[in-house]
Amino acid sequence: MAPLHLALAVFTMVIWGLNFVVVKLGLATLPPLLFSALRFLLAAVPLVFFVRRPAISTQLLLRWGITQFALQFGFLFTGMQMGMPAGLTSLVIQIQAFLTIALSVLFLGERPKPLQVAGAIVSLSGMIVAGLFIGSKATLIGFCLVLAAGTSWASANFMTRRMGPIDPIALVAWGSLVAVAPLTLCSLIFEGPKAIGLAAHNANWISIGAVLYQSYANTIFGYTVWSALIARYPSAIIAPLPLLVPIAGMAGGVLILGEPMPGWKWLAAALVLGGLCLNQIQGMISARAASRTRREA
Repeated sequence: MAPLHLALAVFTMVIWGLNFVVVKLGLATLPPLLFSALRFLLAAVPLVFFVRRPAISTQLLLRWGITQFALQFGFLFTGMQMGMPAGLTSLVIQIQAFLTIALSVLFLGERPKPLQVAGAIVSLSGMIVAGLFIGSKATLIGFCLVLAAGTSWASANFMTRRMGPIDPIALVAWGSLVAVAPLTLCSLIFEGPKAIGLAAHNANWISIGAVLYQSYANTIFGYTVWSALIARYPSAIIAPLPLLVPIAGMAGGVLILGEPMPGWKWLAAALVLGGLCLNQIQGMISARAASRTRREA
Protein backbone atom coordinates (compact mmCIF):
# COMPACT_ATOMS: atom_id res chain seq x y z
CA MET A 1 0.00 0.00 0.00
CA ALA A 2 1.06 3.59 -0.60
CA PRO A 3 2.32 5.24 2.64
CA LEU A 4 -0.51 7.82 2.69
CA HIS A 5 -3.13 5.12 2.18
CA LEU A 6 -1.58 3.01 4.93
CA ALA A 7 -1.60 5.98 7.33
CA LEU A 8 -5.27 6.70 6.55
CA ALA A 9 -6.09 3.04 7.03
CA VAL A 10 -4.40 2.89 10.46
CA PHE A 11 -6.08 6.13 11.62
CA THR A 12 -9.44 4.75 10.51
CA MET A 13 -8.83 1.55 12.44
CA VAL A 14 -8.16 3.57 15.62
CA ILE A 15 -11.44 5.47 15.11
CA TRP A 16 -13.27 2.18 14.59
CA GLY A 17 -11.59 0.59 17.61
CA LEU A 18 -12.58 3.38 19.99
CA ASN A 19 -16.03 3.28 18.44
CA PHE A 20 -16.85 0.11 20.39
CA VAL A 21 -16.30 2.06 23.62
CA VAL A 22 -18.54 4.85 22.29
CA VAL A 23 -21.25 2.32 21.41
CA LYS A 24 -21.15 0.80 24.89
CA LEU A 25 -21.55 4.26 26.44
CA GLY A 26 -24.41 5.15 24.09
CA LEU A 27 -26.28 1.90 24.78
CA ALA A 28 -26.68 2.96 28.42
CA THR A 29 -29.53 5.26 27.35
CA LEU A 30 -30.33 4.31 23.73
CA PRO A 31 -31.93 1.05 22.53
CA PRO A 32 -29.65 -0.53 19.90
CA LEU A 33 -31.86 -0.33 16.79
CA LEU A 34 -32.88 3.26 17.49
CA PHE A 35 -29.22 4.11 18.13
CA SER A 36 -28.32 2.66 14.72
CA ALA A 37 -31.16 4.46 12.95
CA LEU A 38 -30.15 7.84 14.43
CA ARG A 39 -26.54 7.24 13.47
CA PHE A 40 -27.35 6.69 9.80
CA LEU A 41 -29.96 9.44 9.65
CA LEU A 42 -27.34 12.01 10.67
CA ALA A 43 -24.75 10.43 8.38
CA ALA A 44 -27.13 10.72 5.42
CA VAL A 45 -28.81 14.08 6.02
CA PRO A 46 -27.95 16.65 4.82
CA LEU A 47 -25.04 15.07 2.88
CA VAL A 48 -27.30 13.33 0.33
CA PHE A 49 -28.52 16.74 -0.82
CA PHE A 50 -24.97 17.72 -1.85
CA VAL A 51 -23.61 14.54 -3.45
CA ARG A 52 -25.02 12.68 -6.41
CA ARG A 53 -26.28 9.16 -6.01
CA PRO A 54 -23.43 6.70 -6.71
CA ALA A 55 -23.26 5.35 -10.27
CA ILE A 56 -24.61 1.89 -9.45
CA SER A 57 -28.01 0.28 -9.89
CA THR A 58 -30.77 1.01 -7.40
CA GLN A 59 -30.92 -2.68 -6.52
CA LEU A 60 -27.20 -2.83 -5.73
CA LEU A 61 -27.38 0.37 -3.68
CA LEU A 62 -30.27 -1.04 -1.64
CA ARG A 63 -28.48 -4.35 -1.08
CA TRP A 64 -25.23 -2.62 -0.09
CA GLY A 65 -26.87 -0.13 2.29
CA ILE A 66 -28.90 -2.82 4.02
CA THR A 67 -25.99 -5.25 4.28
CA GLN A 68 -23.18 -2.83 5.14
CA PHE A 69 -25.13 -0.66 7.53
CA ALA A 70 -28.61 -1.87 8.56
CA LEU A 71 -27.79 -5.55 9.12
CA GLN A 72 -24.21 -5.13 10.31
CA PHE A 73 -24.96 -2.52 12.94
CA GLY A 74 -28.36 -3.83 13.92
CA PHE A 75 -26.67 -7.13 14.80
CA LEU A 76 -23.60 -5.44 16.32
CA PHE A 77 -25.40 -3.02 18.64
CA THR A 78 -27.89 -5.66 19.76
CA GLY A 79 -25.05 -8.09 20.45
CA MET A 80 -23.29 -5.53 22.60
CA GLN A 81 -26.51 -4.81 24.49
CA MET A 82 -26.74 -8.57 25.13
CA GLY A 83 -23.52 -8.37 27.14
CA MET A 84 -20.62 -8.48 24.69
CA PRO A 85 -17.77 -6.30 26.08
CA ALA A 86 -16.49 -3.50 23.85
CA GLY A 87 -12.95 -4.90 23.57
CA LEU A 88 -14.04 -8.45 22.82
CA THR A 89 -16.58 -7.25 20.26
CA SER A 90 -13.86 -5.36 18.42
CA LEU A 91 -11.97 -8.66 18.17
CA VAL A 92 -14.80 -11.01 17.20
CA ILE A 93 -16.21 -8.88 14.38
CA GLN A 94 -12.93 -9.31 12.53
CA ILE A 95 -14.32 -12.59 11.21
CA GLN A 96 -15.16 -10.31 8.27
CA ALA A 97 -11.55 -10.42 7.10
CA PHE A 98 -11.55 -14.16 6.49
CA LEU A 99 -15.02 -14.18 4.93
CA THR A 100 -14.11 -11.28 2.60
CA ILE A 101 -11.05 -13.16 1.36
CA ALA A 102 -13.08 -16.36 0.96
CA LEU A 103 -15.76 -14.62 -1.12
CA SER A 104 -13.13 -12.97 -3.34
CA VAL A 105 -11.42 -16.33 -3.90
CA LEU A 106 -14.68 -18.04 -4.78
CA PHE A 107 -16.22 -15.37 -7.01
CA LEU A 108 -13.50 -12.94 -8.14
CA GLY A 109 -10.72 -15.42 -8.83
CA GLU A 110 -8.29 -13.85 -6.34
CA ARG A 111 -5.71 -16.25 -4.92
CA PRO A 112 -4.27 -15.63 -1.44
CA LYS A 113 -0.63 -16.60 -0.85
CA PRO A 114 0.45 -19.30 1.63
CA LEU A 115 1.37 -16.82 4.36
CA GLN A 116 -2.00 -15.15 4.01
CA VAL A 117 -3.77 -18.48 4.40
CA ALA A 118 -1.61 -19.23 7.45
CA GLY A 119 -2.42 -15.79 8.86
CA ALA A 120 -6.15 -16.45 8.47
CA ILE A 121 -5.84 -19.78 10.27
CA VAL A 122 -3.86 -18.25 13.16
CA SER A 123 -6.33 -15.39 13.54
CA LEU A 124 -9.31 -17.71 13.34
CA SER A 125 -7.85 -19.72 16.21
CA GLY A 126 -7.97 -16.51 18.25
CA MET A 127 -11.69 -16.23 17.48
CA ILE A 128 -12.18 -19.79 18.68
CA VAL A 129 -10.39 -19.00 21.96
CA ALA A 130 -12.72 -16.03 22.47
CA GLY A 131 -15.80 -18.15 21.78
CA LEU A 132 -14.74 -20.87 24.23
CA PHE A 133 -14.47 -18.46 27.14
CA ILE A 134 -17.78 -16.62 26.69
CA GLY A 135 -19.55 -16.60 30.04
CA SER A 136 -23.34 -16.21 30.30
CA LYS A 137 -25.99 -17.48 27.91
CA ALA A 138 -26.96 -13.88 27.04
CA THR A 139 -23.37 -13.06 26.17
CA LEU A 140 -23.17 -16.20 24.01
CA ILE A 141 -26.19 -14.93 22.05
CA GLY A 142 -24.42 -11.57 21.80
CA PHE A 143 -21.30 -13.35 20.52
CA CYS A 144 -23.36 -15.01 17.76
CA LEU A 145 -24.94 -11.67 16.82
CA VAL A 146 -21.50 -10.06 16.51
CA LEU A 147 -20.45 -12.95 14.24
CA ALA A 148 -23.55 -12.22 12.14
CA ALA A 149 -22.47 -8.56 11.99
CA GLY A 150 -19.05 -9.61 10.70
CA THR A 151 -20.69 -11.78 8.04
CA SER A 152 -22.78 -8.81 6.87
CA TRP A 153 -19.65 -6.66 6.70
CA ALA A 154 -17.83 -9.26 4.61
CA SER A 155 -20.77 -9.50 2.19
CA ALA A 156 -20.76 -5.72 1.76
CA ASN A 157 -16.98 -5.75 1.19
CA PHE A 158 -17.53 -8.24 -1.62
CA MET A 159 -20.16 -5.99 -3.19
CA THR A 160 -17.79 -3.02 -2.96
CA ARG A 161 -15.04 -4.98 -4.71
CA ARG A 162 -17.42 -5.80 -7.57
CA MET A 163 -18.48 -2.16 -7.98
CA GLY A 164 -15.03 -1.06 -9.12
CA PRO A 165 -14.08 2.66 -8.99
CA ILE A 166 -16.86 4.67 -7.34
CA ASP A 167 -17.27 7.88 -5.32
CA PRO A 168 -16.88 6.58 -1.74
CA ILE A 169 -18.49 9.62 -0.09
CA ALA A 170 -21.61 9.24 -2.25
CA LEU A 171 -21.72 5.51 -1.55
CA VAL A 172 -21.55 6.02 2.22
CA ALA A 173 -24.08 8.88 2.26
CA TRP A 174 -26.68 7.13 0.12
CA GLY A 175 -26.02 3.76 1.75
CA SER A 176 -26.68 5.41 5.12
CA LEU A 177 -29.98 6.78 3.80
CA VAL A 178 -31.00 3.27 2.70
CA ALA A 179 -30.33 1.93 6.21
CA VAL A 180 -32.54 4.44 8.04
CA ALA A 181 -35.96 3.03 7.06
CA PRO A 182 -35.38 -0.67 7.93
CA LEU A 183 -33.66 0.21 11.21
CA THR A 184 -36.43 2.63 12.21
CA LEU A 185 -39.11 0.08 11.34
CA CYS A 186 -37.32 -2.64 13.33
CA SER A 187 -36.94 -0.26 16.27
CA LEU A 188 -40.68 0.45 16.27
CA ILE A 189 -41.53 -3.26 16.05
CA PHE A 190 -38.98 -4.79 18.43
CA GLU A 191 -38.20 -1.92 20.83
CA GLY A 192 -41.50 -0.10 20.72
CA PRO A 193 -42.61 3.54 20.97
CA LYS A 194 -42.32 3.44 24.77
CA ALA A 195 -38.59 2.61 24.64
CA ILE A 196 -38.05 5.30 22.00
CA GLY A 197 -39.85 7.88 24.14
CA LEU A 198 -37.85 6.87 27.20
CA ALA A 199 -34.60 7.23 25.25
CA ALA A 200 -35.61 10.75 24.18
CA HIS A 201 -36.46 11.65 27.79
CA ASN A 202 -33.14 10.30 29.11
CA ALA A 203 -30.96 11.83 26.37
CA ASN A 204 -27.76 13.46 27.68
CA TRP A 205 -24.47 14.72 26.35
CA ILE A 206 -23.03 11.19 26.33
CA SER A 207 -25.81 9.72 24.18
CA ILE A 208 -25.81 12.73 21.84
CA GLY A 209 -22.02 12.63 21.55
CA ALA A 210 -22.14 8.88 20.87
CA VAL A 211 -24.56 9.37 17.96
CA LEU A 212 -22.45 12.22 16.52
CA TYR A 213 -19.24 10.17 16.78
CA GLN A 214 -20.98 7.26 15.09
CA SER A 215 -22.38 9.42 12.30
CA TYR A 216 -19.43 11.59 11.36
CA ALA A 217 -16.16 10.06 12.56
CA ASN A 218 -17.07 6.39 12.27
CA THR A 219 -19.48 6.40 9.31
CA ILE A 220 -18.75 9.32 6.98
CA PHE A 221 -14.98 9.51 7.49
CA GLY A 222 -14.27 5.87 8.33
CA TYR A 223 -16.37 4.17 5.68
CA THR A 224 -15.42 6.70 3.00
CA VAL A 225 -11.75 5.79 3.53
CA TRP A 226 -12.55 2.09 3.83
CA SER A 227 -14.71 1.95 0.67
CA ALA A 228 -12.00 3.73 -1.31
CA LEU A 229 -9.29 1.32 -0.11
CA ILE A 230 -11.31 -1.87 -0.54
CA ALA A 231 -12.06 -0.86 -4.14
CA ARG A 232 -8.39 -0.03 -4.86
CA TYR A 233 -6.47 -2.94 -3.33
CA PRO A 234 -6.84 -6.75 -3.46
CA SER A 235 -9.04 -8.16 -0.70
CA ALA A 236 -6.24 -10.34 0.71
CA ILE A 237 -4.24 -7.15 1.43
CA ILE A 238 -6.88 -4.69 2.60
CA ALA A 239 -9.49 -6.87 4.33
CA PRO A 240 -7.26 -7.94 7.26
CA LEU A 241 -6.34 -4.35 8.16
CA PRO A 242 -9.33 -4.00 10.52
CA LEU A 243 -7.60 -6.61 12.66
CA LEU A 244 -5.82 -3.53 14.04
CA VAL A 245 -9.18 -2.42 15.45
CA PRO A 246 -8.99 -4.73 18.50
CA ILE A 247 -5.82 -2.98 19.71
CA ALA A 248 -7.70 0.30 20.09
CA GLY A 249 -10.94 -1.43 21.07
CA MET A 250 -9.45 -3.57 23.84
CA ALA A 251 -7.24 -0.74 25.11
CA GLY A 252 -10.24 1.60 25.22
CA GLY A 253 -12.32 -1.06 26.97
CA VAL A 254 -9.70 -1.42 29.70
CA LEU A 255 -8.76 2.25 30.13
CA ILE A 256 -12.17 3.89 29.69
CA LEU A 257 -14.71 1.22 30.66
CA GLY A 258 -12.59 -0.72 33.14
CA GLU A 259 -13.15 -4.05 31.35
CA PRO A 260 -11.00 -6.91 32.68
CA MET A 261 -8.21 -8.44 30.57
CA PRO A 262 -7.81 -12.07 31.70
CA GLY A 263 -5.20 -14.32 30.15
CA TRP A 264 -7.52 -15.79 27.51
CA LYS A 265 -8.24 -12.32 26.10
CA TRP A 266 -4.50 -11.66 25.76
CA LEU A 267 -4.10 -15.02 24.00
CA ALA A 268 -7.00 -14.37 21.63
CA ALA A 269 -5.70 -10.89 20.80
CA ALA A 270 -2.16 -12.19 20.23
CA LEU A 271 -3.39 -14.86 17.82
CA VAL A 272 -5.61 -12.47 15.85
CA LEU A 273 -2.88 -9.84 15.54
CA GLY A 274 -0.25 -12.48 14.79
CA GLY A 275 -2.36 -13.60 11.85
CA LEU A 276 -2.53 -10.00 10.63
CA CYS A 277 1.26 -9.75 10.76
CA LEU A 278 1.64 -12.87 8.61
CA ASN A 279 -0.80 -11.46 6.09
CA GLN A 280 0.97 -8.11 5.86
CA ILE A 281 4.40 -9.75 5.52
CA GLN A 282 3.09 -11.68 2.53
CA GLY A 283 1.63 -8.48 1.12
CA MET A 284 4.98 -6.69 1.34
CA ILE A 285 6.75 -9.64 -0.29
CA SER A 286 4.26 -9.68 -3.16
CA ALA A 287 4.48 -5.90 -3.65
CA ARG A 288 8.29 -5.99 -3.82
CA ALA A 289 8.22 -8.88 -6.27
CA ALA A 290 5.76 -7.02 -8.51
CA SER A 291 7.88 -3.86 -8.37
CA ARG A 292 11.00 -5.82 -9.28
CA THR A 293 9.21 -7.43 -12.23
CA ARG A 294 8.10 -4.04 -13.58
CA ARG A 295 11.64 -2.65 -13.32
CA GLU A 296 13.10 -5.64 -15.14
CA ALA A 297 10.49 -5.36 -17.88
